[in-house]
Amino acid sequence: MLTFAEKLSIIETFPELQRKDVSLGRVNFHYPESVQEKKIVVQHLHPNGNGFVYAGHMRKKDTDRKGFINIRDYDEAELKELIQKSMDYLSEPAVEIPEEENEFAKLEGTWIGKDKQELTLIREDQLWNVYSGSNLEECFESPIEAERYLLDEGFRQSRKRKM
Repeated sequence: MLTFAEKLSIIETFPELQRKDVSLGRVNFHYPESVQEKKIVVQHLHPNGNGFVYAGHMRKKDTDRKGFINIRDYDEAELKELIQKSMDYLSEPAVEIPEEENEFAKLEGTWIGKDKQELTLIREDQLWNVYSGSNLEECFESPIEAERYLLDEGFRQSRKRKM
């Protein structure tokens, strides 16, 4: 495992990233050139060596619901590659897909929980929003993140689709 100092040194080789010190000795790195709303590439790099890199564009089981991957056990090459892929992704404008061509449109609609509670997933503008009744519960930048959240919370899609 790389140390905090080693990870900092690797991350600082990317001149495009801006360091932002946060609480508890942790460090974030922002990518101001991002053409998407997301600007944070490295989040909460901690003096104990733990930290996260944004990878919401990747289909990995070990990303959290906001699209970050834990980099605690990454080596130098893996860390550099992940950061570069993150910046490459954030450099590409989001592509608007016509609704009839959108393979994720089928995710919209009612989702049922274990105790019969209902959540509704709706695509609004560039976001995928999860509602409990009329209350907004969560917002996601991608349908993959929204679906992962609902499945992780124990929800399954209802047969009745769009509202």
